[in-house]
Amino acid sequence: MNIQSKKWQMPRRTFLRGLGVSVSLPLLEAMSPAARAAAAGAAPRRMAYVYVPNGKNMEDWTPQRTGANYDLPAILQPLKPVQGDVSVLTGLAHAKARSNGDGPGDHARANATFLTGVQAKKTAGADIRLGISVDQIAAAAVGRQTRLPSLELSCDKGRQAGACDSGYSCIYQFNISWKSESTPMPPEANPRMVFERLFGSGGAEAAEARVRRLLYNKSILDFVLDDAKKLRGDLGVTDQRKLDEYMASVREMEIQIAQSEKFVATQPKPNIAQPAGIPADYAQHIRMMYDLMALGFQTDLTRVSTFMVAHDGSNRSYPQINVPEGHHDLSHHGNDPAKKAKIAQINLFHMTQFAYFVGKLKSMKEGAGSVLDNCMIVYGSGIADGNRHAHHDLPVLLAGGGGGTLKPGRHVRYDSLTPMTNLYLSLLDRLGVQAARLGNSTGRVGQLA
Repeated sequence: MNIQSKKWQMPRRTFLRGLGVSVSLPLLEAMSPAARAAAAGAAPRRMAYVYVPNGKNMEDWTPQRTGANYDLPAILQPLKPVQGDVSVLTGLAHAKARSNGDGPGDHARANATFLTGVQAKKTAGADIRLGISVDQIAAAAVGRQTRLPSLELSCDKGRQAGACDSGYSCIYQFNISWKSESTPMPPEANPRMVFERLFGSGGAEAAEARVRRLLYNKSILDFVLDDAKKLRGDLGVTDQRKLDEYMASVREMEIQIAQSEKFVATQPKPNIAQPAGIPADYAQHIRMMYDLMALGFQTDLTRVSTFMVAHDGSNRSYPQINVPEGHHDLSHHGNDPAKKAKIAQINLFHMTQFAYFVGKLKSMKEGAGSVLDNCMIVYGSGIADGNRHAHHDLPVLLAGGGGGTLKPGRHVRYDSLTPMTNLYLSLLDRLGVQAARLGNSTGRVGQLA
């Protein structure tokens, strides 16, 4: 049935529904008002922040040339296929991550300050105080337009109490998203729980459906199959293909999660500390979280997300890339060339996963372009050189086109000590969110378009 001949239209907020399941759809041609808006460059804009810990080997990170067609140092080599979609921003700083009279605790402050620009109150008790983060300012303004106001992810199991770094509460070190000065938004590390949050309807019916799926090894798509078949019959050929591709990607995500859960459950448990998060393979875990974030953006279930790949101070080892030493221990390299080379290997590992995410978003068609064209994704750390705990000239990437408001594919060098919160205000502007100030901001940054 050709939808154009029937002038049939469907609302952007169309879901496939079943018992306890609500599966949103990507942008289809049949959603003609939304499709026209997308063609005019008015597709929804999304904002994401990705945090990686313990700084970088900055010698292998910072490009020598500024402007377009910048050189790709060793750590940035995985970005080559998407270099035109990513800018390197140099010179940004988080002054509130410095001690400023509070003594040691740079890792806790790096996490806490990253999206807030606020000095964390040094306490290991319940009297925490920080500030609202940029993602939650965005979520408060645009979150009502989507099913999930924001999506918080991590590969670390969170710690919301106790003392961690030099007298700072663990709550600072395991959260980068803050709804208020005393209310963090704890991230979810379990891909299954993220999947259920995206596609489950919630309530008792959703719980019953999940039990049935697990008991009978059913896909979430099995519960919406009748609805999908009815819809497919009303779609044109192009939309049928897009629907099939989308449902295949959802099913693939389910299979990956189920396989990882099965592997973890059947593995013998050695008498050593187990790594945080599932699945056991860290690269797979990271990519699952990126895939889930991408699905959330593609289906417009959320337009705001944060992903803490690991908390600052993480001492995770990386045997899969022949680095058995702990990340944090190596970051205090004392300029030992061998240790710095291993830090660069870890940095390269993380960059490889991020390049995968950027490529994934670029492959998702939306209107005349891609989902990536309508994203603003900040990737970075609250520490530059981990050996010195430097909080200036931070390693920062900005990916995506921001709905035509960004000009990616460049190396931009700002004046040293430019507050990173100035960048955040500039991105909020492009999301249509008005904010006079954020943390220690002093204005906006230029050279983004």
